Amino acid sequence: MARIAPLSGFPEWLPDGRVVEQHVLDTLRRTFELHGFAGIETRAVEPLDQLLRKGETSKEVYVLRRLQADPDAVDSDKQLGLHFDLTVPFARYVLENAGRLSFPFKRYQIQKVWRGERPQDGRFREFAQADIDVVGAGELPYHYEVELPLVMAEALGRLADVGLPPVRILVNNRKVAEGFYRGLGLDDVEGVLRNLDKLDKVGPDAVAELLGTECGATPEQAKACLELAGITGSDVSVIDAVRALAAAYGAGTELLEAGLAELGALIEAAAVRAPGVVVADLKIARGLDYYTGSVYETVLVGHEGLGSICSGGRYDTLASDGKNTYPGVGLSIGVSRLVSRLLSAGLVRATRGVPTAVLVAVTSEEQRAASDAVAAALRARGIPVDVAPKAAKFGKQIQFADRRGIPYVWFPGEEDRAAGSVKDIRSGEQVEADAGTWAPPAQDWWPRVVPGV
Repeated sequence: MARIAPLSGFPEWLPDGRVVEQHVLDTLRRTFELHGFAGIETRAVEPLDQLLRKGETSKEVYVLRRLQADPDAVDSDKQLGLHFDLTVPFARYVLENAGRLSFPFKRYQIQKVWRGERPQDGRFREFAQADIDVVGAGELPYHYEVELPLVMAEALGRLADVGLPPVRILVNNRKVAEGFYRGLGLDDVEGVLRNLDKLDKVGPDAVAELLGTECGATPEQAKACLELAGITGSDVSVIDAVRALAAAYGAGTELLEAGLAELGALIEAAAVRAPGVVVADLKIARGLDYYTGSVYETVLVGHEGLGSICSGGRYDTLASDGKNTYPGVGLSIGVSRLVSRLLSAGLVRATRGVPTAVLVAVTSEEQRAASDAVAAALRARGIPVDVAPKAAKFGKQIQFADRRGIPYVWFPGEEDRAAGSVKDIRSGEQVEADAGTWAPPAQDWWPRVVPGV
């Protein structure tokens, strides 16, 4: 039989890796719910024309043809595609259910998405995302642009005790960027943003050239754009630096001032609630064109080469039916990217890959029913239990448990099977026990995620 090769870009974790992933998902979900976000799930497919209507993603969509009445159809309005993120489906969900939702609507969503890009470290073709968004009807107060990155900072901070490195949430404001570029005389704002979004990948010289050839920027205008992108800091001195730069180039505008007021409010609030976590970084652009206000990217300190693990921003026109507009702000965590780094770098580990805390030994196949009865009694009290697959020598049954990380082995008694003995195979300690009263220590009931060694 031919050797089965893994399919690139479609991650599959071993059981202990899945324990880590589930811990991350559970931590995120609990934090989101603490802040009032309601969980939803949307369908996996959307009309292709809807998926392609925003941003540079046309090459990334997996198109489904077999589900169509005409499998050879090529018109985008007759085709379906797998969603490549959760924001566009959420916008459609809001429009379809607007009459049944209460606004502002706070939702979280944890689902798989599919993106047809070249697989590489931390980038997959199928991966889990965890999103939070707040959407308003007609208007959405700015304070939500402050709230959401702080919720994400809290959610990721709750993973620090199991080995997640510190995070930095880098923030900018599209109004600052657009106001500055227009003050310079550059009208192709979206083009400038898309090219500046490539700064970390291609470097400043290449970006300056692209600004000239694709956006019509003069060398001085390109220089000013790059100088703006170089401004960073975690306090309101950033605002003064931007104003000084704008004054030097005669690029001050009302839109720039509006953006600086919002960015300053975010930095001030973050300095109080999450000191050192949120940093203003004026090179953050976010290439997708539906962002209109704050934009965010998040990196792991010491693992910046992995890229952003959490990004998003404010969007005012993504969800609109022509009569009503539903502005929103959201952030999305690339859960699979985060988990892949946690596992590959050995930053975290699971205490065991199976849920089982106790393995009930089997004295003989004739006595298996007695072992099953012990297991049932323990399970009735919420203790995860398995029964040995074979009535082998006890040494082999202990080895079976040890290979799976199961900490305890139960040996049924001779007469009263429920009153046997239980052995902690890590320490070798063995005590008499009764299936109706004995329980393992709290830390051994279920697998835990702990810092890697």
